[in-house]
Amino acid sequence: MSADRFEALRQHMLAEIAAQTIYVSARIGKAALAKPVMEAMGNVPRHEFVPLELQPYAYANTPLPIGCDKTISQPFIVALMTDLLGLEATDAVLEIGTGLGYQAAILAELARKVYSVEIIEALARQAEQRLGRLGYTNIELKLGNGYYGWPEHAPFDKIIVTAAPDLIPPPLIEQLKPDGRMVIPAGMPDAQQLILLTKQRDGKLAITEILPVRFSTLEGGESRESGAS
Repeated sequence: MSADRFEALRQHMLAEIAAQTIYVSARIGKAALAKPVMEAMGNVPRHEFVPLELQPYAYANTPLPIGCDKTISQPFIVALMTDLLGLEATDAVLEIGTGLGYQAAILAELARKVYSVEIIEALARQAEQRLGRLGYTNIELKLGNGYYGWPEHAPFDKIIVTAAPDLIPPPLIEQLKPDGRMVIPAGMPDAQQLILLTKQRDGKLAITEILPVRFSTLEGGESRESGAS
C-alpha cells in the first residue's frame, strides 16, 4: 500500500477514536482525549507494528494478532490508556508487555524515556528491530517477566501494563513514584477492568475503575523462572 493510503487510513482511525471517546465519555469523564495523545497516535505508523499480511488492516479500530498468541490492542484502548497516564515530557515510563513495540512508540513520542519489558523473546527481538528501524532512541527494552517490573531503573513517574494480572503486582506499586500513575487491566479473564491507580504523596493508593476490558493474562510471580533475565 502507498504512504498516502496509509495516511488516509490513519486519519480515519483518529476519527474513530474520537467518536468512541464521545460514546464512553460518561464513563471516562471526558469527551475528548488530550491533543498530544491524538497527535502521537497520528504520528506513529501503526502498520509498521503488525505482521506484513495484516498491514492493510493496521488502522482498523480492533485488536490484531501479532504472533505467539498475542495481539496488538485496538487503537482506542492504546489512546485511552496513554491519555490516562497524563504523560509529561520529563517522565520516565515503565511499560509491561512490549509486544511488537507500538505502545512503546506512542509513549516515546510523549515522554523522556520508556523502559519496556517483554517476556516472549521472539516479540522482544522484533520490537527492537521495528523501533530501531523507525529511529526511536529513548526506548530501552528488556527480556523478562514484567510482573517484577524493572527495579534497576525505578522509581518511575508512570507505569502502563498491557497484560492483565488477577491482582495488581506489588513490585509495580513499589516501583511507582509518589504522585505517580499506573494504568493496568486487572481481574479474572471474564471480568477484567481497566484501572487507573494513583500513588499519593503519603504512599496511599487511589484506584479508579475505568472500563471493562479483555487483555491476555500477565505472567504471575510464580513464573519467575520462565522468562526473567
